[in-house]
Amino acid sequence: MKLLVNFSRKKGRKPIIAQVVRDTGVLISVERAVIDSSEGEALIDVPDDQCRLVSDTMISLGANVRILERGISVNVSECVDCGACISICPREVFSMDSDWKLQLDEDKCVLCGKCIEACPHNALTLPL
Repeated sequence: MKLLVNFSRKKGRKPIIAQVVRDTGVLISVERAVIDSSEGEALIDVPDDQCRLVSDTMISLGANVRILERGISVNVSECVDCGACISICPREVFSMDSDWKLQLDEDKCVLCGKCIEACPHNALTLPL
């Protein structure tokens, strides 16, 4: 399951992800992270059955955590299957089936938003 973790350096300079791995024993895959001197955001992937444990531990360390049930979504009534999202996606989330209809594997999505900017019909949305 994917978790979107936001943290502030104002609450301390502890390595939150490393501490959670040490304290829980749960291996965490960091799929995307943007961190500067004052704050950070990381998209992490954890085993579904350990999601609550990791989330609660991160919250106890001062992070804000959002459990993401879904990845990128396609509005099929707006999508014209142009493929603009395919070439821009760094994780190969999008593909065409044998009938040239857009397919997606939302488990691969790292919520970078590049496809949303590339879509000429605004048919793609990230989870809120």
